[in-house]
Amino acid sequence: MHPIRLISFGYLHLPTGPDGSPVPPVADRIEDVRDRLRDPAAAQDILDLDGFHPRVQDVVLNTPGARELLANLANYADLRAGPRRIAIGCAGGRHRATGLTELLAHELRARGRQVDVEHLHVHLRRVLKTPTGAPATTPEKEATR
Repeated sequence: MHPIRLISFGYLHLPTGPDGSPVPPVADRIEDVRDRLRDPAAAQDILDLDGFHPRVQDVVLNTPGARELLANLANYADLRAGPRRIAIGCAGGRHRATGLTELLAHELRARGRQVDVEHLHVHLRRVLKTPTGAPATTPEKEATR
């Protein structure tokens, strides 16, 4: 079977298209988990962590619906004429998308698959939405300008 590439990203960091909507990475399947999985960043004890951290992965995996989504993505990746690229996006790309992507990579490797992983936005600071819906930088991001 061919290798599969998994990509995590944050919708708030994507460029926008002519219609103003975010343009996600090119993939055979794009999974938007913003509404499917609650944001683990709301838990203060993991706010400064990212999806590489086992605590964040545990919170993501134990979110209602996450195990089913993970199994669905793994089964989809194993289809005979399966995908070459799966992209998983959340708001900022630091917690849900990265954690779920790492969990999926682990599962696929356990099934004997060759997996390449790319995290587009995990290294970026958190982006908060203002009441108007426009992205606002966090205080630590402001200090780096």
